[in-house]
Amino acid sequence: MSEFELRHRIEQLERELRDARRRPGGDHLLEQLEAGELRYRRIVENTADGVWMYDAAGITTYMNPRMAELVGCPLDQAVGQRVLDYMDEAARHGAEERLARRRQGLAERAEFRLLRRDGTDVWVSVHANPLFDASGHLDGVLALVTDITDRRKADALRNQLAAIVSSSDDAIISRGTDGLIRTWNRGAERLTGYSAEGAIGQPTLMLFGDDQRPVLERMREQLDRDGVVPATEAFARRKDGSRVEVSFTAAVLTDDAGQPTGVSIIARDISARRRTEAALKKSQDQLRQAQKLEAIGGLAGGVAHDFNNLLTVILSYSSMAMGRVQTADPLRNELTEVQKAAERAAELTHQLLAFSRQQVLQPEVVDLNQVVLGVERMLSRLLHEDVQLSLLTSAKECRVHADRGQLEQVIMNLVVNACDAMPTGGNLSIETSTIDIDEGYAAEHHGIAPGAYVMLAVTDTGTGMDAATRERIFEPFFTTKDKSKGTGLGLATVYGIVQQSGGHIWVYSEPGKGSTFKVYLPLTDRTLSAPTPTPPTAAVGGSETILLVEDEEQVRVVMRSVLRANGYNVLEAQNGGEAFLVCEQFTATIHLLLTDVVMPRMSGRQLAERLSKLRPDMKVLFVSGYTDDTIVHHGVLEAGIEFLQKPVMPGALLRKLRQVLDAPPRARPAAPPR
Repeated sequence: MSEFELRHRIEQLERELRDARRRPGGDHLLEQLEAGELRYRRIVENTADGVWMYDAAGITTYMNPRMAELVGCPLDQAVGQRVLDYMDEAARHGAEERLARRRQGLAERAEFRLLRRDGTDVWVSVHANPLFDASGHLDGVLALVTDITDRRKADALRNQLAAIVSSSDDAIISRGTDGLIRTWNRGAERLTGYSAEGAIGQPTLMLFGDDQRPVLERMREQLDRDGVVPATEAFARRKDGSRVEVSFTAAVLTDDAGQPTGVSIIARDISARRRTEAALKKSQDQLRQAQKLEAIGGLAGGVAHDFNNLLTVILSYSSMAMGRVQTADPLRNELTEVQKAAERAAELTHQLLAFSRQQVLQPEVVDLNQVVLGVERMLSRLLHEDVQLSLLTSAKECRVHADRGQLEQVIMNLVVNACDAMPTGGNLSIETSTIDIDEGYAAEHHGIAPGAYVMLAVTDTGTGMDAATRERIFEPFFTTKDKSKGTGLGLATVYGIVQQSGGHIWVYSEPGKGSTFKVYLPLTDRTLSAPTPTPPTAAVGGSETILLVEDEEQVRVVMRSVLRANGYNVLEAQNGGEAFLVCEQFTATIHLLLTDVVMPRMSGRQLAERLSKLRPDMKVLFVSGYTDDTIVHHGVLEAGIEFLQKPVMPGALLRKLRQVLDAPPRARPAAPPR
């Protein structure tokens, strides 16, 4: 029986009962009517919906058991309760308006929330009908109430899911069993450029393109077998014809009976992730390469240190021997070849020290434009006739704090390397400019910080390099040239000088497309340094007393011989402890301390500082085969410190010694914090 029929029959029974009670002899009819009323009351009391009757004032006159259960009120307490007692403030306002419409004879259906006695709530759908007496006045309201809580929850869940699907950055689509697209969210629109209107009804292949048919075929086979496809990578096709790499999953959709109704596909754009992974791999490769070069540099520096001591001995003895041999003596030619070989070896160790960032720099503020222009004439002598040189210096000053001589060596080595890459000629350009490095560039290039830099770019149109060559280009002794044409130390030297100068270098090259080396040095706003005057050549001999401290015996012996042969009084010691004893026992003046920098137990710097308390007027000249932080900081010699790089030639030693001895006394620099 429908809701309308039940309501109509109850109203009819009530009228017939009233009429039967007023008729004479209507007892039999009354019994029949009461039996009918009982039957319909049983129907009302056992229906699955709530039946709620209340008067024109909203006071409950009847409530069936289901209604009492809905509001959580005992049935025997229901009559007399106000309808508004089961509603919150928002629902009460609506209930009063609806009751006013009942008085006007209007029936309607509404959905709202009822409050139960225990404080919980229940959503209901209410069909309320006005009941009028014989005079046409509102006698009450009959409301049939259906619990829709589960439906509301399901609707809310569907709405939430719809909102999630709609707002998802992922493309979420579905297709029917016919293979045509049925749903297409905003993520799919953003991913492909197709609107929902343009995509719905189209075959799924439009999302992927013909070249992805093998992927779709594998997806179909896996769906038939397993019902799901785990994360799979493919290329989706965009409306503009471009492609985007995606990761997608798929699952079979079924109805309540478990029959397939279609397939859902969720696709995610992974192109940004791919770029991130590529950038991370590039950064890791750069870090590994930097660590590799750092390790090689440490080894190279140690080797250079030992060789410098040996070369000091070879060069010194060969120089002294040549001084005793007549010009016409055949032995002189042999000694000359020994000296040339030793000098060549010294140059190699110097390059190794440059690569390992253990040479001593003499930085000044220079304009890189002027450095480039200053070596132009020298460069022209290095170039083949079929190489065209272009200098593109910046209109702005490119001030850097660096060693001018080392910068010139960087330029020369890069130019030589470029010329070797163009055996049949080509174009070579040297460019300078100022540049701001941003966070993005710094993130892609290991070790460089964002900021203002001066860039030096050397570009050639030569043979270029492949990736394997680019990876090793700065390693010492690595070369693609014939062994007779180079040592493989040119670019290694460049790398070390740039790194020790606080800069960075990268190479951009492809086979057959030439190469560009870009050097970045920090831009400075400091004032340009004034030209340093060349000191006059000094006499090499003398009669002063020298305290020679050197832990390598051969080096100490040959330096002692050179000094004594040129008139100096030499006191010697092989370590700091012996030097102290000599100072205590020798009562006359010691004019100069000549000491190695790196020695066991006590460095030359520590020795000089301690002896200065005993001999405050004694001057100091440091000698070393490589540098550490004893007398330099980041490769820069401390102000007021005199230094001579090994291997030491006799002439260079005597000239430097004379220069230090003849210089006026100066205030001693404060010791750096330890």
